[in-house]
Amino acid sequence: MKVYGITNCNTVKKALDWFKDNNVIYEFHDFKKLGISPEKLQEWESKAGYEKFMNKQGLTWKQLDQETKDSIKTNNDALQLLGHKTSMIKRPVIEDGDFLFFGFDENVYKQHFKK
Repeated sequence: MKVYGITNCNTVKKALDWFKDNNVIYEFHDFKKLGISPEKLQEWESKAGYEKFMNKQGLTWKQLDQETKDSIKTNNDALQLLGHKTSMIKRPVIEDGDFLFFGFDENVYKQHFKK
């Protein structure tokens, strides 16, 4: 299983604490240190749609100028922006086989990991 996020994000911290408390083994991918490949963003887009993981509630989105926000007309526009502004990706991203989940939801985690 792979967890994508940034270490100083409170939601990521909650998820990692939950995994630790429930003995779920994971590999962590830090967006800030490692970035994210266009191929990975395209994979997530094809499985879930970028709207599912583009965080428009966060500070990074809110700080964008209106021209940049308005320039997102296609999936590729969105993915290109997300590649440059990884803080706009809803965190954490959980990949476990065919399971792909964005964010922290203890009930979803319990159901998936049977805890």
